Amino acid sequence: MAARMMPSRHDPIRRRDETAIGISVDGEPIAGVEGQSIAGVVLARGRLAWRTTSAEGRPRGLFCGIGVCFDCIVTVNGERDVRACQRRASDGDVVETQHDELPEAAR
Repeated sequence: MAARMMPSRHDPIRRRDETAIGISVDGEPIAGVEGQSIAGVVLARGRLAWRTTSAEGRPRGLFCGIGVCFDCIVTVNGERDVRACQRRASDGDVVETQHDELPEAAR
């Protein structure tokens, strides 16, 4: 199969419109564009980390970007352990960062 150039106007996965949406992350309002993932909206705001590791409190955000590593987990509208890279942001979403402590047995 040969590679070919496609004019952007014919690209089937390009953004179709620029409908503005708004989400809140830990109470901070953040503007985004319909179709963006939660991670995309947060990264576009310039925030690189939104979680810390349980063991050493190291910052984490988007790592793999495909839902394999779980570094980007957040709580969305009360639902825990949502991978921000996999969830499309919806207007009005309430996102909270997660900072889980280690279980007693691991300490």
